[in-house]
Parts: sequence; C-alpha cells; structure tokens
Amino acid sequence: MTYETSIDLSAHVRKASVALLQARLSDALDLEAQAKQAHWNVRGRHFLQLHGLFDAVHGQVEEFVDLLAERITTLGHVADGRVQTTAGATTLYEYPLAAHGGDAHIRALAASLALFGKAVRAAIDSAAGDATTADLFTQISRESDKQLWLLEAHLLAD
Repeated sequence: MTYETSIDLSAHVRKASVALLQARLSDALDLEAQAKQAHWNVRGRHFLQLHGLFDAVHGQVEEFVDLLAERITTLGHVADGRVQTTAGATTLYEYPLAAHGGDAHIRALAASLALFGKAVRAAIDSAAGDATTADLFTQISRESDKQLWLLEAHLLAD
C-alpha cells in the first residue's frame, strides 16, 4: 500500500529506499527485543551496571526503529513492524536463550549490533538517489558504532 506524497523523488527511488528501510526496520525491531532480553536476564557481579547499559542500548535502538519507520511513511509507504514480519525478515543472529552472566549477554548483543551496523553501512551506499535516506542510515551507523563500543568496552581485561 502506498500513499500520495509530494516528495520530489521518483516512485522507483522511493520504492528502493523503502525496501532498504524496511529490511533495517525488521533488524532494528529484533535488536530492540534482544537488548531487552539481555536487560531482563543478566545476572552476575556487574548486574546493576549491565542492567542499565542494556536498557540504554534498548532506548537507542528504539530511536532507530522510529527513525526508520517514520522515513518509510514519509516516503508514502506503510512501515511493517509486525512481529511475524520481523521474525521472518531479520538478518540478525538469534539471541541465545541460554545466555547467562554479563559477558555472555554482552557478546550476544554485541554480535547482533555489529551485524546490524554492517547492514546499515551497506544501506548507505545502496540508497543512491535518496540522499536523505542515506543520511538517516549514516546517523544510525554512527550511533550503532557508539553503542557497540560501549558494549565491547566491558569485555576488555582489567
């Protein structure tokens, strides 16, 4: 389904951008759920710090979700955030239900965040013809890298 828009991008460019945005939206929704999975289930000596860190990552990824979905609708299409769509379309690693302890959750979330960042960077180049969407992906890439840095900083030896 599409909606009328006066944005001066051709229907072809809008459709291509929406495909990129929707793919990353599915990944971002999965990543958002993975961050909450870590937040809810972390245990161990650094519980309080990691509990807060995972919640902060979740909050940032929630902003990605909004940015991606709103760009899709701005381009005159319907953003599909349904659980069924997300489960079928995500390209991220499945979060390990058996993860316990801080390092296991950090590694699992960091792996998916790194994969998300890689896909977002690829989308920057693929958004040719739509500089605004490419810029949105650049913004998300920059913040994804920062969140990955914050996670991985906890894995360094003391």
